[in-house]
Amino acid sequence: MTDLHSVVARVTARIAERSRDSRARYLDLVAREMDRHSDRSFLSCSNLAHGFAASGEDKPSLSGSRAVNLGIITAYNDMLSAHQPYARYPEQMKLYAREVGATAQVAGGVPAMCDGVTQGFDGMELSLFSRDAIALSTAIGLSHAMFDGMALLGICDKIVPGLVIGALRFGHLPAIFVPSGPMPSGISNKEKQKVRQLYAEGKVDREELLASESASYHSAGTCTFYGTANSNQMMMEMMGLHVPGAAFVPPSGVLRQSLTREATHRLTAITRKGDDFRPMAKVVDEKAIVNAICGLLATGGSTNHAIHLPAMARAAGVLIDWEDFDELSGVVPLIARVYPNGSGDVNHFHAAGGMAWIARELLDAGLVHGDVLTIAKSGMTAYATEPTMSGDTLTWKSIPQASGDETMLRPVSNPFLPDGGMRLVQGNLGRGTFKTSAVDKERWTINAPCRVFETQDAVADAFKAAELDRDVVVVMRFQGPRANGMPELHKLTPLLGVLQDRGYNVALVTDGRMSGASGKVPAAIHVTPEALGGSDGTPSPLALLQDGDIVRLSAEDGTLSTTADLSVRQPAAVPPHALGMGRELFSMFRLNAGGAEQGGSSMLELAGL
Repeated sequence: MTDLHSVVARVTARIAERSRDSRARYLDLVAREMDRHSDRSFLSCSNLAHGFAASGEDKPSLSGSRAVNLGIITAYNDMLSAHQPYARYPEQMKLYAREVGATAQVAGGVPAMCDGVTQGFDGMELSLFSRDAIALSTAIGLSHAMFDGMALLGICDKIVPGLVIGALRFGHLPAIFVPSGPMPSGISNKEKQKVRQLYAEGKVDREELLASESASYHSAGTCTFYGTANSNQMMMEMMGLHVPGAAFVPPSGVLRQSLTREATHRLTAITRKGDDFRPMAKVVDEKAIVNAICGLLATGGSTNHAIHLPAMARAAGVLIDWEDFDELSGVVPLIARVYPNGSGDVNHFHAAGGMAWIARELLDAGLVHGDVLTIAKSGMTAYATEPTMSGDTLTWKSIPQASGDETMLRPVSNPFLPDGGMRLVQGNLGRGTFKTSAVDKERWTINAPCRVFETQDAVADAFKAAELDRDVVVVMRFQGPRANGMPELHKLTPLLGVLQDRGYNVALVTDGRMSGASGKVPAAIHVTPEALGGSDGTPSPLALLQDGDIVRLSAEDGTLSTTADLSVRQPAAVPPHALGMGRELFSMFRLNAGGAEQGGSSMLELAGL
């Protein structure tokens, strides 16, 4: 095996040292839970009878303690295209469990909202905190303590991070994530983006825009751009929580069904009642988190994971920060270009070699840890192979040495970019994330007067009035976790893209979110401290900016600063919290939320994790 790269080793060691106490507390908790809840036999007869009252033919198995019982946490709903295929998974998995002498029960359901539906509207303000609600819902389902293993059915943006966080608090049990795969490719991403920009300029009408969008998002399965949902799937492979190669196999067909069957069989085998016990707490450690970061960087994945990965890691007692991302980004090259960082989508990526290519290249270059525990028997090397059917049998095979498409995948020796394209920018305006892999290098530094806004609609109005037809840094503030739940701001992307195409030097600075769906405009996102400031009342630099202040954003030297003297200013008035669409019910999440770099979670803050 190739020696581990010295920077990957150094960052991992730093994380381990930083996490020494918190990780020890977590593992102590897991050990206690393992002793207290070794199986369901500790339940009283009345408790147990309630637990299998409606289990039909599985009652005899559940009434004893020998048979493995798998708890299914499902994020099914049939509005969300990625999760619609999950409708029949539980009944299928119950049949697969019986094939190996086990049982399976739906332990609970979790909410699954679609950012694509809520984007730019009031519901988006619930999006980030839906992750915490999902973690809490996962914990409620698993708290019945009827289960020997966790089968986690979730794909999209906040769902996978929420499931990970919730499941990790039951880390004495093994866990496998069971994906359903991407929808077939629709119209080209270039054509979709073109129509969006034409609509922003008023050159096509709503009917034409809807026809374009419907030709892109058109079927059951995950959206095919490489945003947060598909970055989730990549990370579950790199963290060893998938059946190898399961991420991007289409929803329909024998191969997908066989992978779900294998997940059920394998989860049964790695429970404490089997001979290959692999509890989730031992799979998700410092090395697994670093592997996820390196996979994210190598593939140009979603910047949302600069928020989600710290939150997920905290649930396992592992503490990471944006300097870890930045340092790893300096040595992990970009070896994949998937829309919006390239022209092809995840189906093209999968056909060109996909996750097996990524895992093999990173392992061979010493850019990920190979000596990790995964749910697969042969560890990380299993993820460098791809699943296939040999007759009726599921098998894995090696992938070709050459990329199936060098516009999509390249070797570490000849990357698209020498670094992973997720830079830390910082200065007297705070700290933020700049995704360089989606931005032309000549635009990595922008120095221009700023225009300050507090709503996306205000930006749109200024755009229509031609007030932004100049070099400008658009500052979008009061969009952080404590202010309004940190919504994604993709409504701005077409507008800023039009300004850039007109020849202006344009950038975005915001304490809000943009994701892997973000495109070509340079942006400092997730800026912390957020404009609302800290819970101690300390004002944020963003709240002190005024129209016309010169702002410098540079990924080249890691700068996020202004030449204005902020020390003599009073902070801008805080906008009132909005009511409606359930937002008022989430006030407790906003009030106690931590910073973006720590995961933006009130739940983790108050739990002391």
